[in-house]
Amino acid sequence: MARMDNPLLHEASLPAFLAIRPEHIEPAVRQVLGDNRQGLQELLDSGAEGWDGIVVPIERMQHRLARTWSPVGHLNGVANSDELRAAYNTCLPLLTAYHTEIAQNAALCSAYQRIKDTQYADLQPEQRKLVDNALRDFRLSGVALAPDRKQRFRELMERLSTAQAKFDENVLDATNAWTRVVEDRAELAGLPAAVVARARAEAEKNGRSGWVFTLDAPNYQAVLTHAEDRQLRLDFYTAWLTRASEQGPAQWDNTALIEEILALRHEAAQLAGFASFADYSLATKMARDPAEVLEFLRRLARLCRPAAQREFAELETFAGTRLEAWDVAFHSERLKRERLAVSEEELRPYFPLPRVLQGLFAVAQRLYGVRIEERKAVEVYHPDVSYYDIIGSEGEPRGGFFLDLYARPRKRGGAWMDECMGRINLPGAHALPVAYLVCNFTPPGPDRPSLLTHYEVLTLFHEFGHGLHHMLTRVNFPSVAGINGVPWDAVELPSQFMENFAWRAEVLPLISGHVETGEPLPLDALRKLQATRSFQAGLQSVRQLEFALFDFRLHAEFSPEHGSRLMQTLAQVRDEVAVVRPPAFNRFPHSFQHIFSGGYAAGYYSYKWAEVLSADAFGAFEESGIFDAATARRFLGSILERGGSRDAMEAFVEFRGRKPELEPLLRQLGLAA
Repeated sequence: MARMDNPLLHEASLPAFLAIRPEHIEPAVRQVLGDNRQGLQELLDSGAEGWDGIVVPIERMQHRLARTWSPVGHLNGVANSDELRAAYNTCLPLLTAYHTEIAQNAALCSAYQRIKDTQYADLQPEQRKLVDNALRDFRLSGVALAPDRKQRFRELMERLSTAQAKFDENVLDATNAWTRVVEDRAELAGLPAAVVARARAEAEKNGRSGWVFTLDAPNYQAVLTHAEDRQLRLDFYTAWLTRASEQGPAQWDNTALIEEILALRHEAAQLAGFASFADYSLATKMARDPAEVLEFLRRLARLCRPAAQREFAELETFAGTRLEAWDVAFHSERLKRERLAVSEEELRPYFPLPRVLQGLFAVAQRLYGVRIEERKAVEVYHPDVSYYDIIGSEGEPRGGFFLDLYARPRKRGGAWMDECMGRINLPGAHALPVAYLVCNFTPPGPDRPSLLTHYEVLTLFHEFGHGLHHMLTRVNFPSVAGINGVPWDAVELPSQFMENFAWRAEVLPLISGHVETGEPLPLDALRKLQATRSFQAGLQSVRQLEFALFDFRLHAEFSPEHGSRLMQTLAQVRDEVAVVRPPAFNRFPHSFQHIFSGGYAAGYYSYKWAEVLSADAFGAFEESGIFDAATARRFLGSILERGGSRDAMEAFVEFRGRKPELEPLLRQLGLAA
């Protein structure tokens, strides 16, 4: 295939999605990896030195590779096919081998060290941060190891990338394979009309009578929260929480992969000189050591668990019976409706997606002076997807994003932001940042838009917060621009910070408008909605703390002799923090993609850590007015525009004037007393 015929090798500003075929992927990746290897060798052979001689060309090379691979990884997540998956999996070991090879290149490491030794004082702070990060990453990849141990580290990384991808595939395939057929209309009692209509359409598509429910997040959440039929709730709960485990079809069982992933991580961490993968993981985070993380999580658990126990006892009293895990959401929704006279489902008509988007963009404009405008002519990979430009206060382009919001087959569940292209502004290379923003909302019907719950509104604000962090960066060097180089336990700060706005009386009129009348959320409904923020905050907190402690202990305590002790560790964590006890058949870890295939290994605690940062940061807006221009400018300049170009704690202190405090989060959750 001629080089110019491969759309992945074009230097266009945006991916040519409609032209990309699975057969383009491996040749493009091999081409760029070959070019980069040759370019690096020529650099080192030429005796190039210093920032301009070494760092600038390396940043250009890595940027080109990232923009080549980005559409491939994205399509694998949102438009998965057997051919695409095969091409993606073929390339994973090639990419991992390359990245490890670069990170273990002793000559390149020495070149960065000489920059530190001779040029450091003359560099800008963001350049220093880049050099420091690079030297740290050389060390974390075993640059100083003996050749045989370096080779072993490389093998571990390659196997890990393949195992993690397989974990993801098993979850996707197990999810897609399950359906629940309903023949008796009585079983549908309590379910929202839009969910029932979708199941009827699925049945018609398959030439069946009755209703066919697929196992995606909108259906799962609707059934668990609203289905009066307890057996239907149990069936969905069982399917969702035994996905990709030994409780289902053997070809998708992740049990052995979990053991392998943990063993590979542990061995790699020890090769790099760390006691455990938890220690290794913290080398790139704000938290200093495992003891600090465990104490942070346990302190929060001590504060939240008594409230959670009271909330659960109250819920069982309300229900008049002992509750199982598949009963909790249903009875919680009924209690919330009775006590606060508010229902997520009844509020849906007030949050039509077009109105929510319009309001979200208006919030960004008021805070940061940016305009967000749809651009119709952009090539997209699915009819559901749209593209938007971000335009700065002086009319200058700042970046853009693809928006992909609806659940569909062959699309990974959950919600995420990812980098389509990073910002670069260097001699010979210029690009503005572009993001992918992905959710899994209920698709629109034939005659009405998608209607969101307030929880889904929060999800959209969250991912958009990540997007702003990526797209508003002013940093010119890709490896510390946007979300790159940001410690993982600080990366959730802009996203969780953004969620706060979706609760405010100043913002709810902007993002709500009844689907039929256009009327914003009435004041009394707004007050009731705000009261739900602290509803069962204890139960919600201990659930997140359970995930975080489980993840961290799993990685901190792994030993090759005893293996993961997966279910024993989970049981111990639940004894310590959980209030709702899941049934023995629950296999939640087998689909825990955040830690086994995402970026949150020994880092799930980051959500709670960053919640402390975001609640405290938002406190500054509560003190001065939530659209206060000076406060917003300070947040933009200290946090969003700086990306990973400075120490995260220093950036927070610059914005807030002090280190973060726990009290604002406890106040927000109604747990301060």
